[in-house]
Amino acid sequence: MSDFDAIDSLLDAVGPQAELPPCHVRRELRERARLSKAQVARALGVSPSTLSGWESGRDPAGEIRTKYAYLLDGLNAKLATETETETETETETETETETAAEQPVTSGTASTATPLSSPDLGQDEEGDDVELLVAPEPCVLCGRPAGQRVAGFAQHLTPADCRPTATGAPAAPPAGQPTAHTSKAPLRTTRPAPATERSKGPARHAFQETSGPVDLIREAVQGALAEHRGDVDAATAALVKRAIPDAMRLLDETRKGARYDVIAHPWIPDILKKQTARGADQIWEARPKWTRHELPPGRQQVTALDINGAYLSALKTHLPLGQLEHSTSLAHDRRRSGVHLITPPAWEHEAVLPNPIGQRDEPGPLWVTEPTLRLLLRLSGPKHQLCEPPQIHESYTSGATENLLEKFRIALKDARDTAIEQGDRVTLEYVKAMYSKFVSTMGESNYNRELYRPDWMHLIRSQAFANLWLKALKAHDEGLAVVRAMGTDELHVIGDWRRAFAEGRAVTEVKVKDTYTAGTDDAEHEGEGE
Repeated sequence: MSDFDAIDSLLDAVGPQAELPPCHVRRELRERARLSKAQVARALGVSPSTLSGWESGRDPAGEIRTKYAYLLDGLNAKLATETETETETETETETETETAAEQPVTSGTASTATPLSSPDLGQDEEGDDVELLVAPEPCVLCGRPAGQRVAGFAQHLTPADCRPTATGAPAAPPAGQPTAHTSKAPLRTTRPAPATERSKGPARHAFQETSGPVDLIREAVQGALAEHRGDVDAATAALVKRAIPDAMRLLDETRKGARYDVIAHPWIPDILKKQTARGADQIWEARPKWTRHELPPGRQQVTALDINGAYLSALKTHLPLGQLEHSTSLAHDRRRSGVHLITPPAWEHEAVLPNPIGQRDEPGPLWVTEPTLRLLLRLSGPKHQLCEPPQIHESYTSGATENLLEKFRIALKDARDTAIEQGDRVTLEYVKAMYSKFVSTMGESNYNRELYRPDWMHLIRSQAFANLWLKALKAHDEGLAVVRAMGTDELHVIGDWRRAFAEGRAVTEVKVKDTYTAGTDDAEHEGEGE
């Protein structure tokens, strides 16, 4: 391709974008068409959380915008046509009812009438929309008449009702049953020509057992190994590269049937936005970075412990569900979560334990996350009494739950445990990349456009830091000397650490990272004194 051809290609790509209706109209069209977010997202090749963003303020771009506009335009035209048809049908029904009232009903020939108004909707076990049909349609599985449509396909709801015909051809409706009415197709805008033809996958069955979240991970690993002909390094590199979209797909799978509706792209206060392009926001995560100033006398054997799956465990934390709301209440509400402007208490145990808010040089108020605040409140309580309660000045919070990502966390944990047991390095590295990149890209990142929750990112990180601090406290309470606490997974102690922690590779266990000797001999001290 010449330079001018490249320029012409670039110019061809620049043009007016497809027009989209306002956000509330997009959602209204989908709901009037009785389509779930999962159905529409699956048709467009995006996740339900992305679709939620398009219905609450964000706009797609490029080819996906054209597809979305085509869908909305088609829904608008179809719904307008159905409205006209329903009006005509109501008039015809009234006439037929008056005529039927004058005619006697012959015994044995009466049939159950199906209302011609909007059909009732239900849900199958998998959460797909179930639509009751006015007139039976051929089942996509066996060809026999079915009275329901599931996820856009006419089919039976149970295997007992789904009996294939002898020839495999669709069976004709039984005598006396009405056939499906075929209406004239509404006019639409021109369908955009696809760049490449894509084959459609098999229809999803109402009673088909779906793959679980762990199955998604296993299938991805098997597919990568098959694609790279068993090359472990190449398969691992490919899986790590696609870890972010795969993590979002896994999240959507684990969110099916959830009680809470998550806002993926809410309004964010300025304190959670970067102050400069390469700078940071105003949230303090309380990252531990502490080394003990003085060791016990004599030469000491120090064990550096590695905390397994720190960010994976931190997914279990109180996360705000919706948009953060500002308040100036001085009381802490445990039913909510977010970020808080506090004046931290004085810490008088620096000689043996790190400060719970990390190493901070500047005094005065600072914005901290929910895990940090809860840790300070816990340490100031009657059980520990290690400090005074922090002073809360203002907060940005929302209703919260600790189990928002629990199914997601368990799926990753189970896959990790199985990979360790089987010596599966590919799956282990893939899972690690999924949860670590998921946490690191849910803020202001160009690598994850489906989820914009910098508040979640800070909360999960600080929960990992709080978890490490609590392990340091546990070691101290068990009589160990805490020598160092760094980041999320590094804890150095002196003493029999197995009294406090179980050894292993599970997320509830720790493993030895290193051992070394520190301190000075007593003889050296005596020589210095002379």
